[in-house]
Amino acid sequence: MLFKDIPGLGEVKQRLIGAIRQGQVAHAQLFAGREGGAALPMALAYATYLNCEDKQADDACGVCYSCVKFNKLIHPDFHHIFPVATTKKVSANPLSEHFLPEWRNFVKQTPFASLSDWLNLIGTENKQANISAEESRQVIGKLSLKAFEAEYKIMLLWLPEVMHVAAANALLKILEEPPAKTLFLLVSNQPDKVLTTIRSRTQLVQIRQFTEEEIAQALTSEHRVEPRRAGQIAHLSDGSLYEALNLNSEAKDDHHEMFRQWMNQCAMRKYADLIEGSERFSKLSRDAQKNLLHYGLCMVREALVWSGQAQMLVRLEGEELVFVERFAKIMSPEKAEWLYILLNDASYHLERNANPKIVFLDISLTIAAGIRN
Repeated sequence: MLFKDIPGLGEVKQRLIGAIRQGQVAHAQLFAGREGGAALPMALAYATYLNCEDKQADDACGVCYSCVKFNKLIHPDFHHIFPVATTKKVSANPLSEHFLPEWRNFVKQTPFASLSDWLNLIGTENKQANISAEESRQVIGKLSLKAFEAEYKIMLLWLPEVMHVAAANALLKILEEPPAKTLFLLVSNQPDKVLTTIRSRTQLVQIRQFTEEEIAQALTSEHRVEPRRAGQIAHLSDGSLYEALNLNSEAKDDHHEMFRQWMNQCAMRKYADLIEGSERFSKLSRDAQKNLLHYGLCMVREALVWSGQAQMLVRLEGEELVFVERFAKIMSPEKAEWLYILLNDASYHLERNANPKIVFLDISLTIAAGIRN
């Protein structure tokens, strides 16, 4: 991962590069940013730049021996720790090293994705993932060795907020007094949940959300989305590039028509149609089901904004705008909160492998019973 692979955030990149050039490299840094943002990609680009053999003014060269290995995540001095759980592949005592091929593929293809996406990829089947004490002992062993090739040995630790307390305690000493030229890069989506003893030993690197302009630019230049549609998606994504990419996929799959029809059937209490619709939704892929619910969350938010007489903030057009205007007529703040919780809870249950037919039927009947009350 290079800095140029991350849309926007120019001031963040220059701050990180400037610190390296001035020799101000903290041995333990906490890259903090919201889910769907650039915290993980930025840490990866930072690690690549640190060991680049031909550093440029604004990025790593991308072609030297070190950059090639860092970009493939196969450099012997670049170690990775991330949440894991037992799976069909690893039935006992899972460690990050057991899932390195999956991790490399995950980071290369979806560096902005979430923990739930990672767990779905490795097939944890609703098991709770964490970073174990044994993982920490492995870290200490790996970092006690001399560097093979790079100037810096780097340990990337993704999501320290799910680290087991025993694991955190085992890392405290080496985190505070690491071997020479050894760096810890922690990447967190919820830094307030990282144990205080860990957080206090790191230098915070706050990674802001993407702006709408940065997301729209990424969609138009890298994914060939029509500029007007890119602007709409950027507005709905709420600063998350990952959500923007999902919304772009939704646009192709016409989730708007599915959600509009679903809400109309709920409002008119067409129970036979809702039962049939739940069957149809259950046959969608898991990602498509989650994307439909996320699209619904976006429409609830837009309808609430419209009902609050802030129509200038709604950047929709065509059928979506007509739907939001009508939807807003029944969307009080209390009703919006109620519907938002329902849709969000349904997404939560789907992520944990609940039966989709039951989930969609349950939420459909609940909405039908309460949407016009």
